Amino acid sequence: MVGLFVMPLGFIWLVEACWLFGTYICAFYNFFAIQLTTASVHNVALISVDRYLTLNNPFLYTKQITVNIAVIVVLFTWAVSVVYNVSLLYCNGVFTTSQALCPGECPIAVSEIWSWVDFVVVFALPCSIMIILYLKIFAIARKHANAIRAANNNQINVNGSKNENMPKRSERKAAKVLGILVFVFLLCVVPYFTASVIARFIFGEMFEIVLNCTISMVYLNSLFNPVIYAFFYPWFQNSMKLTLRCCICTPESSFMQLK
Repeated sequence: MVGLFVMPLGFIWLVEACWLFGTYICAFYNFFAIQLTTASVHNVALISVDRYLTLNNPFLYTKQITVNIAVIVVLFTWAVSVVYNVSLLYCNGVFTTSQALCPGECPIAVSEIWSWVDFVVVFALPCSIMIILYLKIFAIARKHANAIRAANNNQINVNGSKNENMPKRSERKAAKVLGILVFVFLLCVVPYFTASVIARFIFGEMFEIVLNCTISMVYLNSLFNPVIYAFFYPWFQNSMKLTLRCCICTPESSFMQLK
């Protein structure tokens, strides 16, 4: 949705340096740009919560976290995001003053208080959740790897050597995946929110260009996330192949093995 509704208009605006689509499309763009990027960041944070619950208590997770619970949580997250963003835009006069925009402009003027609230809700809170939970996930994965290594040390292979490669490889893979996820998220999100805070004290055309470029990185985060998650999940790759080949339209698609 970010790629469909936000990125085309945003990149055209960035290249042309002038808004070409009128006031109504401007209001549409402002709402979807804020709403979809906020929901995207919060969904990434939800994935970290889901992974932590899966590793921390797998037996409880399989019994209590059902598909219905997952749907309710996702819908609740979207509903809260919509209410928050409508409140932000309404309190800052976006809906009431959109008809008075100068030709070629599509700004969002947010007050200082709302800018700090947005910084906490959209960046600081989900980012803190991600970092804390992923550190806990890495600690749990390392604990499991150490337990497997200790069990393997008590068993001698037929050739007389100890099989320690598997847990070490598993531990390295867990660190690599978590490191990439957190690094890409911070790389895309931190520059914009840093620039948005500094924008309160620095003004100028060059800094406005920097702010526009950093918001493009936030949009690109929505592009990077599915690529990263799909890269590390073979079943997701197989699902996409079946979908693109229209194999899911066949009656026997429900019996296909994805792993």
